[in-house]
Amino acid sequence: MHVFYTPDIQSQAELPEEEAAHAVRVLRLQTGDEVTLTDGKGNFYRAEISTATTKRCLVNILETIPQAPLWSGHLHIAMAPTKNMDRTEWFAEKATEIGFDELTFLNCRFSERKVIKTERIAKILVSAIKQSLKARLPHLNGMTDFNRFISQPFEGRKFIAHCYEGEKPLLKDVVRQGEDALVLIGPEGDFSEEEVKQAIENGFEPISLGRSRLRTETAALVACHILNLQNQ
Repeated sequence: MHVFYTPDIQSQAELPEEEAAHAVRVLRLQTGDEVTLTDGKGNFYRAEISTATTKRCLVNILETIPQAPLWSGHLHIAMAPTKNMDRTEWFAEKATEIGFDELTFLNCRFSERKVIKTERIAKILVSAIKQSLKARLPHLNGMTDFNRFISQPFEGRKFIAHCYEGEKPLLKDVVRQGEDALVLIGPEGDFSEEEVKQAIENGFEPISLGRSRLRTETAALVACHILNLQNQ
């Protein structure tokens, strides 16, 4: 099954330029071939190619197929990006395959990467929803200052995973099905003690992801998987 990302398909019956090039030049699809489209907003479309040129690929929509939500609640991961971008990109791909709703990058005191370009991450998210047959594209936010982020309103449970001593129940034991949930994941050097304190003062609950010491991207993926499974 060939799936193409067409966010404007309801107002413009053709594939975006990059998707059109892949369909026509790489896959060699022709007029009359059927394709599957997704708008990233919850719908698949069964369509037929009406025009295929070297630069454009126009389609006729044959059927709109809404995809029911695959999990309940709004699942949000906010993480400090890793110094090695390959590891952050790996997380973005795998988390999308598992299923979540929103990704924010945090600029923390001990962050190894203070600037991030989200263009490539956005393409990875698109590729991952097509590969995993999901009709909803996660919302992607750029780098956000930690202190500003934790002071923003959020309707739902708010958690922070950190390595300091103290009472920290397992995330799997406190997440309730159907609740919106946000989990903060720090950099390799962890959040600072002051950041943890400030998060708690802003309503974040300290949690544990298990007994193993995890890298940033692994911790973020574990958190994503727990949230997803608890909301099936």
